Amino acid sequence: MNLNLRKLPTPLAHAAPLARTTPIADAAGAVVRVPTATLRTADSPRTVGLDEEYARTLATAEGPYRPLLVHRATMRVIDGTHRLRAARLRGQNTVDVVFFDGSAEDAFVLSVEANIRHGRPLTRRERTTAALRILRTHPDWSDRFLADRTGLSARTVAALRARATGPTAVDGRIGRDGRIRPLDPARGREAAARLLADHPQASLREIARAAGIAPSTVRDVRRRIGEGTDPVPAGQRRARPPLHESGGPTGAPGGSGPGDPSGATGQAGSPGAAGQRLAALVPALCKDPLLRLSEAGRLLLRMLDLQVSALRQRERIVAAVPPYRAETAAAAAAQCARVWQELSDELRRRGSAESSA
Repeated sequence: MNLNLRKLPTPLAHAAPLARTTPIADAAGAVVRVPTATLRTADSPRTVGLDEEYARTLATAEGPYRPLLVHRATMRVIDGTHRLRAARLRGQNTVDVVFFDGSAEDAFVLSVEANIRHGRPLTRRERTTAALRILRTHPDWSDRFLADRTGLSARTVAALRARATGPTAVDGRIGRDGRIRPLDPARGREAAARLLADHPQASLREIARAAGIAPSTVRDVRRRIGEGTDPVPAGQRRARPPLHESGGPTGAPGGSGPGDPSGATGQAGSPGAAGQRLAALVPALCKDPLLRLSEAGRLLLRMLDLQVSALRQRERIVAAVPPYRAETAAAAAAQCARVWQELSDELRRRGSAESSA
């Protein structure tokens, strides 16, 4: 079965190549010879710049240099600044290079990775500064994935992320294995619950692949739904916004919370006994996971929430209707009442049928 569902966006189309172990492997691979005059200064993670003494030492060494890694679009040196300087000191007009065809942001990542794997090591301050920059350009990389490329620990990267980055639009982060994992596990579970309802014949792996979660998590979601409980454990459930901004059973302005079924005091048109009962019933429905996770269920909750808000504003609504429209509005309200009564009767018949089955 091929589920046509929008998956979590893949943060980087080139994530797999960047997972390779050496920066050279991320380039085109072919060694070409280019004039030294065409090469530009590196966008380096180093803060001290070029070390002339080190470059002179390289210039006196025997044998050819390793090819430089160069960003083709900008002709900036990614790896090999000191080798380039040594070649110029030797009087060479050309050097061997391997081109990298990715973005400038990814070129910087390769420069950092190259400098922590060989040559003159980066200081901890330089690695930390580089990590902060990469966090801004690659917020969808996991802490461990970024730590591997900066020579820092995952815990250090997590601390840097917490204090240095603001809200991001990414839904998940890519790990060292190339898999995308959702930032909010509740979203993956909710997606799985919707898929299980829409595609009951789909396998666990198909649901897991479409929802971006593990098959074992899908199995747990299915078990929870079968038991009539929320597919998202309480510890993973984040605070949810109210059903709509004008108030209602979630305690937003103009509404009342679950513990206050009578509505806020001092508002125009305080509901009578029927309105109080309705305000007490709706919050319980809002907590049901299956209603929240289906489009039709959410529509019902919004309709009921609107009724609660309307009851609290009844006097204002009546006063707002022009006298010449009062009869028409009354007929429309009566028709709505009949529609609600028909829905109520149908729901009661379904409940009775389920109980007797």
